[in-house]
Amino acid sequence: MKNIGFVFLLLIILPFNVRANKVFLARFQGIIGPISSRYIGNAIKKAESEEAECIVILLDTPGGLDTAMRDIVKAELNAKIPVVVFIYPKGARGASAGAFITLAAHIAAMSPGTNIGAAHPVSIGKKMDRKMKEKVTNDAVAYIESIAQERERNVEWARDAVRKSSSVSSEDALRKNVIDVIAVDVDDLLEKIDGTEIEVKGEIKILQTKGAQIEEINLTIRENFLNRITNPNIAYILFTLGVYGLIYEFTHPGAIFPGVAGGVCLILAFLALQTLPVNYAGIALIIMGIIMLFLETRTPTNGPLTVGGIASMILGSTMLFETDAPFLRVSWSVIIPVVLFTAALFLFLVGMTIRAMRMKPTTGKKGLEGEIAQAKSDIVPGKIGSVFVHGEYWEAVSDEKIKNGEEVKILSVEGLRLTVKKQQ
Repeated sequence: MKNIGFVFLLLIILPFNVRANKVFLARFQGIIGPISSRYIGNAIKKAESEEAECIVILLDTPGGLDTAMRDIVKAELNAKIPVVVFIYPKGARGASAGAFITLAAHIAAMSPGTNIGAAHPVSIGKKMDRKMKEKVTNDAVAYIESIAQERERNVEWARDAVRKSSSVSSEDALRKNVIDVIAVDVDDLLEKIDGTEIEVKGEIKILQTKGAQIEEINLTIRENFLNRITNPNIAYILFTLGVYGLIYEFTHPGAIFPGVAGGVCLILAFLALQTLPVNYAGIALIIMGIIMLFLETRTPTNGPLTVGGIASMILGSTMLFETDAPFLRVSWSVIIPVVLFTAALFLFLVGMTIRAMRMKPTTGKKGLEGEIAQAKSDIVPGKIGSVFVHGEYWEAVSDEKIKNGEEVKILSVEGLRLTVKKQQ
């Protein structure tokens, strides 16, 4: 009876002592850069420290910087736990640097309606000549071949992904041994890879992911913010707003808020530009374009400065990021609205300036000319009388006889004396 009671007690206590397998989940969507490299590297380290069953990286990227991509690949290849890269959700892609990262995973997965490939290196920053391009391509080919061989994947396709920018769908990738599994979502993925044997650091590990506890590792507020502003379109908008704010502050000293906001936007823009292939000639052209439009408001030229400013802004915007990679350039859907808004804003100011110049003065000598006053004494030629206008008494002379109380029109002002005539 004692043995039966002991076994019964174990059956009650044991379920509470069995720890559910834990799977960590990291999500990254956007351009591969320093932020993504830091985030994914830290996520892998955290999963290792928790002795997780594996870490699943949900990836959707058009590509990115070579240095950041290599940091992520090194973290994957040297991970102490299985790394699963899942191109997800439908419509996502693992292009360019994303292809390297996916191939480097212990398990590569894709969801239906996704694609992988187009990993041909593109120039970022200084233009490369033919010989240099060949060197860079050969280096990328050797790198992706070594990754494919390490993970026992299709080396020939990996080579074509770099040399020929080959890109395949999830179904073709599975058939060509580029990836290991196609899954609809994370739960489906964990169920399909359950029981898979994986070699990690020379040891065979059998994954037990079915029904595992999922813990998501999110980008910190700082990482999420920095990741968003390093988008070329966001950096471009921040830079433009910063210039607006500073110009307004310089022309309206004491406004304070526009200057502060403009300064903050410029600092954030320069922070983002540090991670992007900036062409400083583009920055100079954008600034010059805005200054030309501003000068149009001060010295209206009826066209030349406006046309020059718009042309300079468009040219500078297209040259801002010196690269062949389309995802690292400012989109035309952003350039056109920003330039048109800037042009419309300054043209509106030009119109207001011209309108103000054409308005009749309301103060000083010119402000009195044409005004209607009331005679406060008889005014006869050759004698000084008085009139009342704007709450003040003025001396007045006239070439015609005017009776006290009649309305007169002011013709000119000389000192404190008005020349008037009878109002018809």
